[in-house]
Amino acid sequence: MWLRFLLLVMVAAVLVAAGAFVLSPTDTLRERPVVVEIPPHAGATGIASRLSDQGAVRSGWAFIAYTGIRGNLRRLKPGEYEFPKDASTVTVARMVEAGRVRQHPVLHPEGATLSELARALEASHLARAEDVLRVARDRAFLAAQGIEAPSAEGYPFPDTYQFVRGMKVDEMLGRMVQRMKTKLTPDVVARAQARGLSVHQLLTLASIVEREAVVKDEQKLIAAVFWNRLQIDMPLQADPTAQYAAGKERGRLTRSDLQSTNLYNTYVHPGLPPGPIASPGMGAIEAVLDPAPVKYLYFVAISVDDRRHQFSTTAEEHNAAVARYRMSRAR
Repeated sequence: MWLRFLLLVMVAAVLVAAGAFVLSPTDTLRERPVVVEIPPHAGATGIASRLSDQGAVRSGWAFIAYTGIRGNLRRLKPGEYEFPKDASTVTVARMVEAGRVRQHPVLHPEGATLSELARALEASHLARAEDVLRVARDRAFLAAQGIEAPSAEGYPFPDTYQFVRGMKVDEMLGRMVQRMKTKLTPDVVARAQARGLSVHQLLTLASIVEREAVVKDEQKLIAAVFWNRLQIDMPLQADPTAQYAAGKERGRLTRSDLQSTNLYNTYVHPGLPPGPIASPGMGAIEAVLDPAPVKYLYFVAISVDDRRHQFSTTAEEHNAAVARYRMSRAR
């Protein structure tokens, strides 16, 4: 009797130890995190095999048994998972049950273009750049987002976003456009209208200010220069618009670039270009709505790093500043 009882205790102890072992972290997970991508419609067995093959669990059957006991075999979610170092099968199973997929941070900085955003999404393996640009010009997408323009350029709000692999391009872009809409509050829209600007025109002018003002404390001064020029029908002559027209983004301009008849080239066409040339931040938007109370009509870089500018009211002052700038570059 006692011998049988002792044998049962020993068997139970072995089973408990075996269960603890198969549910413990794998050798791979004891060394580093493990990334596993679970495709849609993989099924519980397929998921378990993939997790086992890639070192996320010791036993696919133990994974199935654990999730089955919890009644979650039909609730396992596809996606890309990053299981942390020392994660047990219990942790892995609960992550897959809850759909805690891997997040990919994507930075869309102030002054970045759609082309730069497309390359960032492609570099993160979230979407092909060509697909991003195609959706950004898709009429159905633009209509769904309430964008009355041929492109979503300027409408994604500059910020860091967390995306997951498998998201559609229109979902990612839509989230970024909606973030901009939350920033353009009724008060902001009313202030723009009081200055005679639609939301599209506000973003257009703000995008030029964003790209011109390397130093943020100059944004209101640069906005004032452009406002002053608009009021007297003087061309904006903004280098970033000529760069955008030439497809150079941030490249050095040539004489032919400045003479291009592209509608975005404000050296040739007075007034605002057809649309934004990049995504403006709230600082640039505020600068357009509340420019500095100055009469400047000109500005030019005052150092070789092109960060700060010399502002002038007359052409004579400006020409002198340009001469000093050219001398500093020749040294």
